[in-house]
Amino acid sequence: MRNKIRYMDYSALFSPFQYKGLHLRNRFVMAPMTRVKSPDGIPGQDVVDYYGRRALAEVGLILTEGTVIDRPASKNEKDIPNFHGEASLEGWKKVVQAVHANGGAIAPQIWHVGDSPSKWTPPSPFESPATMSAADVAQTIAAFAASAKYAKDLGFDALEIHGAHGYLIDQFFWHDSNTRTDEYGGKTLKERARFGIEVVKAIRAAVGPDMVVIMRVSQWHRTDYQAKLASTPAELESWIQPLAEAGVDIFHASQRRYWIPEYDGSDLNFAGWIKKITGQPTITVGSVGLNTDVMETFSKGAGGDNTDINELLRRFDRGDFDLVAVGRQLLQDPEWVKKVKEQRFSDIKPFEAKSLGVLY
Repeated sequence: MRNKIRYMDYSALFSPFQYKGLHLRNRFVMAPMTRVKSPDGIPGQDVVDYYGRRALAEVGLILTEGTVIDRPASKNEKDIPNFHGEASLEGWKKVVQAVHANGGAIAPQIWHVGDSPSKWTPPSPFESPATMSAADVAQTIAAFAASAKYAKDLGFDALEIHGAHGYLIDQFFWHDSNTRTDEYGGKTLKERARFGIEVVKAIRAAVGPDMVVIMRVSQWHRTDYQAKLASTPAELESWIQPLAEAGVDIFHASQRRYWIPEYDGSDLNFAGWIKKITGQPTITVGSVGLNTDVMETFSKGAGGDNTDINELLRRFDRGDFDLVAVGRQLLQDPEWVKKVKEQRFSDIKPFEAKSLGVLY
């Protein structure tokens, strides 16, 4: 039911957040959402305005859509933005300037899609754990580090590594997509995490100790949303703790519904478990402010109209996570955060699936 609001003190979600050199005015994060609106990988003025608009409306941290590294077939759509090359980087510089001028903070999400399905034919074959040579692996790690250094040089406030959702780094984590017999394969999740760990180490070396490195991780398989990459808390620790030790500052724990417990015997969600294990800050995400998950949006065109965030606040007050990522609601309504702050719930625009195709 819309506007079923019981817990009226939302001030904690609007308290400042600071970690290393990252300073945020509140706890709300714009989740990365692929837009495919940068012709030939170059973000234009419409992309500048898109992000600037949300910074002006008081989003604490903007995570950009996935931006790809300089590798063959690192993207699966022509107009996904690049994070390399003079023209693309100049476009991102203008985005950073606009966000900062409007009082916001911004981090690029750095990405390689792996062999993710596509209707577009890339100039080179898609890369995957099964097809990459040792040289390909080394060059890919270096390309991640190069893009991270670009982010620092352009003045981004942090950066995010996309290690989730069935893309390249996540493909290395899974036993069915990573069948390698060298040091980047293995029977255990801990062994298969080596590629991701080395990406993190290379990025940390490239940006230094003070720039905040975020990593997005997920549990579900790209063909099975009920699967769990780490089936127990102990297995989760064997996977996540080495990533933290390699240099991840904040984990972005992606799940379809933030209120779903991750393991039996506890109501902690994915972000809550990662924070418990590592002690590091976490971002929770998954249908915040909505009553349908993102997969239902894609499969059924469903939207959802529910601004009740009391369960979110309960978990935040308990200390399960530090930041809250909002996706579809901010896609539909750039002023969602500001309206929640002012408790103007009746003014929030209900999400419509058609907004996925519009850059506003």
